[in-house]
Amino acid sequence: MSPHITSQPSTPPPARRRRLRRPQRRALAALLPVLVAVPIAVVSGASSATAEPSELDPSQFKGVNWARPGDNFVDAPAVPEGLDVADSYDTVKAKADSVYTGFESIGVNTVRLPVNTKSVGTPWWDAYTGAIDAATAKGFKVVLSYWEDGASSNGRIIDMAAFNSMWNTVAERYGSDDHVYFEPMNEPRGYSATEWADIAATWIADRPAIPKERIFVSGSGYNDEVKSVCADSRLDGTYLSLHHYAFGKDPKDYDGWVADLKNGLGDCASRTVLDEFGAPMDDEPDTGFDYNDPDSGENFVRYLRADTDTVRSLGMGAIYWPALGGKHQERPMYDYYSLFALEGSGTDLRLTPRNPSGIDRLKHAWGLDAG
Repeated sequence: MSPHITSQPSTPPPARRRRLRRPQRRALAALLPVLVAVPIAVVSGASSATAEPSELDPSQFKGVNWARPGDNFVDAPAVPEGLDVADSYDTVKAKADSVYTGFESIGVNTVRLPVNTKSVGTPWWDAYTGAIDAATAKGFKVVLSYWEDGASSNGRIIDMAAFNSMWNTVAERYGSDDHVYFEPMNEPRGYSATEWADIAATWIADRPAIPKERIFVSGSGYNDEVKSVCADSRLDGTYLSLHHYAFGKDPKDYDGWVADLKNGLGDCASRTVLDEFGAPMDDEPDTGFDYNDPDSGENFVRYLRADTDTVRSLGMGAIYWPALGGKHQERPMYDYYSLFALEGSGTDLRLTPRNPSGIDRLKHAWGLDAG
């Protein structure tokens, strides 16, 4: 996501995992010999691992994005802030554990991480899995989302064979880990709504062993509407991901921002996770906003209060953009939407919140305050 430019529109302890229903457990057990014999992502003609769609609960996702400095649209390995492409698996895992301890301190139980074809299947992937494994070891949910390989791809998959190979590799390693969720593509803006639904349906059909309730289908365009994918029966049983930002739009009052969010959402809240939204988190006297002020005349405050109230009232999930990483545009050293400043060195990393009132609003969205 590039949340600060108009040409590219552009978060209690972890919740216990939801137990599969008995029919689902039987189906998974029956599928086990297949998984042992054949890589999970290349099984063709197999029946779905879920005998029936489970009840979806988007509110379980209380999360943040951990992004690459400069954004995740890159024709190079996706390396989140604080990590280094030269790090070993053990170093990445130790660094990530420190970062997740910081996330956990504000109630986070989900992290959304980028993958791309320049990362998966490379030596960096071998190390980067440490960040995924550190999260699941804490009981975190992990949403792995594909960012196309560089902004020049214009929101399209430029190498479908590489795309499928990437996801087959990811699914082979994490397909049986029910902490890990799969988002086939972030912001598929190069496709029409119909084209994107076809791609998403094909992705699902090609990986029948991945339960649908562990798949996030992005909304069309910049993920800014989910009504089209929600209406496609081929995608039933999946979560939907929506993005909502204030940049690039006219200022609105609180009710206007609520209406703007609901316009992209339609009647699909029971399946939808708002997995990108954000606002400036500077806490300096001249630039900082008080997101706890219901009477604020500041547009970003009205926007963030509207989003967090709506997420809570509709029982949606929320994954803030970003906790770390993102554009170094308005500020040369960090993304001014980022929740935390990263401090320390080596594997001894610490997070300092930039704007406590912004974190208060996230806790409100997640239902972690008194309301």
